[in-house]
Amino acid sequence: MMLGDMGADVIKIEQPGTGDDTRRWGPPFAGGESAYYLSVNRNKRSITLNLKESRGQAILRSLIGKSDILIENFKQGTLDRLGFGYDAVREWHPELIFCSISGFGADGPYSDRPGYDIAAQAMGGLMSLTGTPDGEPLKAGLPLADLTTGMFACSAVLGALHHRDQTGHGQHIECSLFESIVALLINVGTGYMLTGKPPERFGNAHPNLVPYQLFTTRDGAVIAGAGNDRQFADLCAVLGLQKLASDPRFRTNPDRVVNRTDLIPALQMAFLTRDSEDWVQRLLAAGVMAAPILGVDQVFNHPQALHRQMRMNLTHPTIGYLEVPGVPYKLDRTPATGRTAPPLLGEHTEEILRSELGMDEAEIRNLRDEHVI
Repeated sequence: MMLGDMGADVIKIEQPGTGDDTRRWGPPFAGGESAYYLSVNRNKRSITLNLKESRGQAILRSLIGKSDILIENFKQGTLDRLGFGYDAVREWHPELIFCSISGFGADGPYSDRPGYDIAAQAMGGLMSLTGTPDGEPLKAGLPLADLTTGMFACSAVLGALHHRDQTGHGQHIECSLFESIVALLINVGTGYMLTGKPPERFGNAHPNLVPYQLFTTRDGAVIAGAGNDRQFADLCAVLGLQKLASDPRFRTNPDRVVNRTDLIPALQMAFLTRDSEDWVQRLLAAGVMAAPILGVDQVFNHPQALHRQMRMNLTHPTIGYLEVPGVPYKLDRTPATGRTAPPLLGEHTEEILRSELGMDEAEIRNLRDEHVI
């Protein structure tokens, strides 16, 4: 979808009659499609193709031959058995950028395991870090393994395109859900490898920065924190707790990390004396990080989200007016856009066969009669 947003002509190849599994991941549904499917399939054209049929394979070969990039997430070995593994394809299309996405990678002891977002969050360490110290491990509220793997894949594809433009050579890219989550461990992973000590769960607090967390207020909760010692002194001044800033237990951030159990309760008591919005405004005015905790309904009606066009309007053939989250990256010369709505299953089959492969109506009708498309 990211490549499509940036202008790529993306052809989504789906199994006739069933298509992408996420079309049925609901409710909610609209116009026969799930919100899940609608969320990540804009700017694509859908063609149905039975890859078990020789004529379906021939069409796939022709489409690959006209393409710059092939992205696939079949189980390991599926494309090889069909004759479309990378080693085979590069023999006749050496310029192709071939991106394979899997659960655990193409080799290694877990390479044959299927890829599921929650399994990657569990095995990649993310769930061990998420949740309260005395609670159970939690997954993220979003399919973080799926999303980050797509973003890593997009970055790798763009890098490979640049390399191909310089050398004329394509290459094989591999991305996996498991490796993507392991890569996200960044600071806590590096901390573990430096010390040999597994990281703890801190709930809404930060392992290396204190204070930097959720605080309960008179009418709800806010996020507040100090990125340096000066900001901590300013936070204490806003809360009326100036003495804490000069207390030797809390003078520097390393001191505060060590003595967080003494500091946080005192800060929390002060936060209970005012409403959330009052604290946010006071802290921001003092140059201290603070933010309200918004629900999804509030986010998509927030003036900043609206100003930055984070609600995208599309016209869908069965839904009509469709809104989806907008594009978070703004390019001033080649802006990313929502040109087309997520396609119906096989919506563009005939269009693609005519425009890309030059087939006539009789050929297309014959393919449909023989269940190739």
